[in-house]
Amino acid sequence: MCKSKRNTNVTQPISISSRRSYENTRSFPNSNPTNSSYEISDEDFTRSTNNTSSSESRTSRSSLKSLRDSLPEDSYIYDFSEIRSAANNFLSKQLSSSSSSSSWKCLIRGKDVIIFQRKFHRSIDSSKLRERLTAICKSHHISLIKLLGASVSGDYIYLVYDFVNGGGNLRDCLRRNIRNPEFSVLSTWMSRMQIAVDVAQGIEYIHHFSGLNLSLVHNHIKSSSVIVIEPLFNAKICHFGTSELCGEINEIQEMESRFELEQQNQTLAPARLRRSNSVKFSGTKGYMSPEYLVDGIATQKSDVYAFGVVILELLSGEEPIRVIFDKVNGQYRNVSVIETAREAVESEDFERIRRWIDRRLKDSFPVEIAEKLASVALECVHDDPDKRPDMRRVSGKISKLYLESIKWKEKMAPPTDFTGPPIDFTGTLR
Repeated sequence: MCKSKRNTNVTQPISISSRRSYENTRSFPNSNPTNSSYEISDEDFTRSTNNTSSSESRTSRSSLKSLRDSLPEDSYIYDFSEIRSAANNFLSKQLSSSSSSSSWKCLIRGKDVIIFQRKFHRSIDSSKLRERLTAICKSHHISLIKLLGASVSGDYIYLVYDFVNGGGNLRDCLRRNIRNPEFSVLSTWMSRMQIAVDVAQGIEYIHHFSGLNLSLVHNHIKSSSVIVIEPLFNAKICHFGTSELCGEINEIQEMESRFELEQQNQTLAPARLRRSNSVKFSGTKGYMSPEYLVDGIATQKSDVYAFGVVILELLSGEEPIRVIFDKVNGQYRNVSVIETAREAVESEDFERIRRWIDRRLKDSFPVEIAEKLASVALECVHDDPDKRPDMRRVSGKISKLYLESIKWKEKMAPPTDFTGPPIDFTGTLR
């Protein structure tokens, strides 16, 4: 959990393509080179070298979908009696409970898991539900908490997610401790950049690289849905696939999303055309985009908006909306983190952005990079969804800022070489 200050070393973000290669390698149980021994002749080496490009080409053409289709389906279906037994007939202490879901930490088949209970928004054909569940369970990304399977009972679906050890949600990590308001477990700039790049790449994967025959919307992006894992402060996104499995997408929208996906493969369609792939959801105050407040419809662009709010939270350490006392009017009013961020970035006072950044970083951060990251977040929360960037563009920008931050960290590191002429304790040089 995010309770104590730990080592703040970070790891370089892995690109989407690299992660796919790594995950594909893990999928083959016989890939261990120690299982066999052999020698390579000069002729074999020459032939292997000449065929490298063609072999790589064939590998790149292998479809991720064919790999998913080769995996068994039944491993993702849990009997409801197994779910009920693991949760002690649902009498176990709940991890969380809300109007939309309840959750329990359990042990199923020797593995620690989290079970979420959610109500169906509409009835779904069992074959369709199995197809969706199989496709989502076969999706893998290092920044997503994996869905292991599900079970259905009456009007409820029970989603079984992998349990993440040593993690706490981002909202709790940023929350100020009343007894020690100057302390934060995220006390370094690199810890926050690590979270930013991980979340960006996770949402990019959901929107564009999940390999499903749908243009997906996560639809629950917020700081409490991001799990931060110590000691390297990697981030994982919760609730991937929830909207599809709970029936928040209707059949017409699915057909439209498939059509749009085909169109996107040919040309980059305007955002207003992609908005037909939509789902209805219960929004969280502070993360809802302006168009959602009007029509109650979530899109990939509303995901981008919510992501921008999370980044501004990460930079400022403030909640999306907080209440302050206006001394001029003598009344309380709501202040949005978007409002304060825009004032800081647009100000001619260079020190304004420094004062806006979370003071618990103790001014140990690159101001120019912080300002660029805040600007990217403000692009994401633009009132007009058509002017918000695509997550591929956002992820690319944040990855670049991450690399710039590493250079800044190396430049600011204290010197380790203290070589010099030995000094006599009498005060004279030898």
